[in-house]
Amino acid sequence: MIFWKCPTSETVAGFLQGQSGQEWSYPGIGKTRTRAAARGYVTDHHRVRLGEGDAAFEAACDAIRCWAMFDVGWASVVPEPDPPGEGQTVAILFEILGCWWLNACRVVYLIDEDGPPRRFGFAYGTLPDHVERGEERFLVEQDSDGVTWYDLSAFSRPRHLLAKIGYPVARMMQRRFARGSLAAMKRAVHHSLERSVSQKEP
Repeated sequence: MIFWKCPTSETVAGFLQGQSGQEWSYPGIGKTRTRAAARGYVTDHHRVRLGEGDAAFEAACDAIRCWAMFDVGWASVVPEPDPPGEGQTVAILFEILGCWWLNACRVVYLIDEDGPPRRFGFAYGTLPDHVERGEERFLVEQDSDGVTWYDLSAFSRPRHLLAKIGYPVARMMQRRFARGSLAAMKRAVHHSLERSVSQKEP
């Protein structure tokens, strides 16, 4: 759904209510568990190192719970959501080229594994009123060396006519979001660890 100005909270609430009973808009529900993709869909995978030790992993988990990966300056989850839960319907708001794009997604599955490796995160999939079709997974992982990584994996294809016509621009924005999401997670973990250190100082 496209708006010429930022939608109100009432508009968002009505949008979510209308999408809450809808089915997913793509085949292969849950395929991001294995980084597979439905046939005819483009895959993306991005990964960044967040830090070492248990404190870094816990900070990364907290960042996922707070949807910190959307702190990119031009995208947000509205209204401010609860921590991700299976079946939860959320609205993703993007401001692009002077327009506001409101997109509906639903959480497909959660990941919470003690490992090794330790893994925490979730995936959501698109609903009918989304500019794209597909699924995206947001995951933090602590490997056997104690290093924590943020892993972003997705498969998608355009649904909206404008996304089809302007596909190169749509792909550019997807790459821009991925870069911003990785940077947002690094910031969130860094700031959390800094606060933890400052609180321990006499």
